[in-house]
Amino acid sequence: MPFYLQELVFQYGYLILYASLALGILGLPVPDEVLLTFVGYVATEGLLSYPTSILVGFAGAMTGMSLSYYIGKKLGRPLLWNKGRLFKLTPKRLAKVEDWFHRFGLWTVSLGYFIPGFRHIPCYLSGISAVQFRKYIRFAGIGALIWCAFFITIGFVLGNTIDFDSPILPQIFHH
Repeated sequence: MPFYLQELVFQYGYLILYASLALGILGLPVPDEVLLTFVGYVATEGLLSYPTSILVGFAGAMTGMSLSYYIGKKLGRPLLWNKGRLFKLTPKRLAKVEDWFHRFGLWTVSLGYFIPGFRHIPCYLSGISAVQFRKYIRFAGIGALIWCAFFITIGFVLGNTIDFDSPILPQIFHH
């Protein structure tokens, strides 16, 4: 995990958790899973609260999911196809995700959280496809809550056994 991100967590706590997850869900290169796991570890040290970390992480993820949906709805497919490469969204990757989305529906949003580099695309596609926002937010919320609780819990339970300075971790979890 980048050292500066660790320092930001120590210095800004919940604010950096919220902002990082919101931006990561939009598609910016934030090592979300590593961040959540590190936050869980920091909670074992008493610097952050375990339940509050889950709630703040959930709120950040949902903010990113909502913004992605509205960007997809307002700016649509041309934005993804023309500018998607800026966020490593190649036409081939987009076509594959769109196929998944149409085959599995909104469960793609819930399960997508667990696939780095994928989680933000179904959100944009939900907006593009004009899925009812209320229905979308239910599926997004289920996935966000499970995802945040899962990785923060891993950090809370196993954090003292993880080397967060390892150069391998960001490569494993980074999208």
